[in-house]
Amino acid sequence: MTKTVLITGATAGFGAAAARRFVAGGWQVIGTGRRAERLAALTEKLGADRFHAAAFDIRDAAAIDAALAALPPAFAGVDCLINNAGLALGTGPAQTSSLSEWQTMIDTNVTALATMTHRILPLLVERRGAVINLSSVAASYPYPGGNVYGGTKAFVRQFSLGLRSDLIGTGVRVCSIEPGMCESEFTLVRTGGDQAAYDKLYQGAHPLQSEDIADTLFWVATQPPHVNINTIELMPVNQAFGPFLVHRDAN
Repeated sequence: MTKTVLITGATAGFGAAAARRFVAGGWQVIGTGRRAERLAALTEKLGADRFHAAAFDIRDAAAIDAALAALPPAFAGVDCLINNAGLALGTGPAQTSSLSEWQTMIDTNVTALATMTHRILPLLVERRGAVINLSSVAASYPYPGGNVYGGTKAFVRQFSLGLRSDLIGTGVRVCSIEPGMCESEFTLVRTGGDQAAYDKLYQGAHPLQSEDIADTLFWVATQPPHVNINTIELMPVNQAFGPFLVHRDAN
């Protein structure tokens, strides 16, 4: 029996790579995102019988409801939800950050993720499915400029653990995936399209690639029904933990 996965934020990066990986693995994919032209390109590449595009802003609860109500019968039985849509905005310290950027991160990374999960959860309970949430190493390890982004990803991690507790006995599996440095459009979005900053960040670092995350997502989703992967934290080999920051007064 063919299974169906719903992937939010499927227009680029982890989401697009995951859509390709799951289709290659024999699944049907519902891909959501704001950029309809990118979803159309994925539909053409993967086939309309395997990939259903749903173009909307994940922050719009009414749009979520409309998209789910409009799913074709062949895609209506969702077996796995991958909450991938998310972003970081800004790299400066909290005291100089934009409140509107903070709000956008909270609306996308927290509120929208919780809303989508709430909408899909009854179906996942019915089908003994799975929820896979994209968190980050920023959920556990703070860094300068991480402020609200790290806070939103800490929510995703804790929310995942809370879901595991609530869903005990239902057969629904929940996993939090927490990547470190990964090369994607993420940094371009965060820096407002600063290509120089993007190139500097990844130069010589051999970062993770979106395909690495997609393979991890597929592995988690295809474990036997009695196996739950609670969390996965992964980094490139060239990334590790640093010392605590220490400020020293001039006197």
